[in-house]
Amino acid sequence: MSTTMRPRTVIIIPARYGSQRLPGKMLAEIAGRPMIQHVVERARRCTLADEVLVATDDERIAARVRDAGATSVMTPAELASGSDRVAWVARDLRTADIVVNLQGDEPMIDPAMIDEAIRPLHEDPTLRVSTLVRAVSTQAELLNPALPKVVLDREHNCIYFSRAPVPYLRDVPQEHWLEHHTYYRHIGIYVFRRACLLRFASLPQTPLERAEKLEQLRLLENAERIRAVITTYDSTGVDTASDLERVRAQAGARHA
Repeated sequence: MSTTMRPRTVIIIPARYGSQRLPGKMLAEIAGRPMIQHVVERARRCTLADEVLVATDDERIAARVRDAGATSVMTPAELASGSDRVAWVARDLRTADIVVNLQGDEPMIDPAMIDEAIRPLHEDPTLRVSTLVRAVSTQAELLNPALPKVVLDREHNCIYFSRAPVPYLRDVPQEHWLEHHTYYRHIGIYVFRRACLLRFASLPQTPLERAEKLEQLRLLENAERIRAVITTYDSTGVDTASDLERVRAQAGARHA
């Protein structure tokens, strides 16, 4: 722990092999290195974390993590979600105060984004969960159900997450909504107090979570406050083959 006695913060990157839409994507090559290595390298460049671990169910991923000089932890294959994988590792991290769930399919994430998400829990000991949101800039983003939207209160706490464009502007044609209201989309990095993460993973799924297929609603339905940080950075997650090609093009442009 540093001389300022800041909370000990550990980033855990869940990385399973059997992605439904793009199996093996963690090992997909991007600019000559596997995706998971890009995520690890970017996580290690943030300034507010003390350790970076990869939680995986596959020895092939673990081997590439070791090749990159990082640490992996093997987890059971039957765990249902990335959050379950992160919590499984966090149970044994008794010296960790804060745990960051950083998705393994975000190879272009800026390290500053990770610091932005962590900072509220370092500055406010009453907060237990934080995440990132970004203003929606296009109609395509607003209407894309793969990009969850989030409604905030005046203190930037999350009120609701939805795959639908919320709020609904009753008196404005939908094509003009962005002209009348600032919409936010969720960026799926979560920062937890360790005890809160373990509680979250122990709770059963909730009705809204099942309806929207958004696990963060489980927190809201169990009265957990989620603080949102509005970022101006963006990141391209990799869910499909077309996402992978887009990221490869971005990485190639940066190295050109």
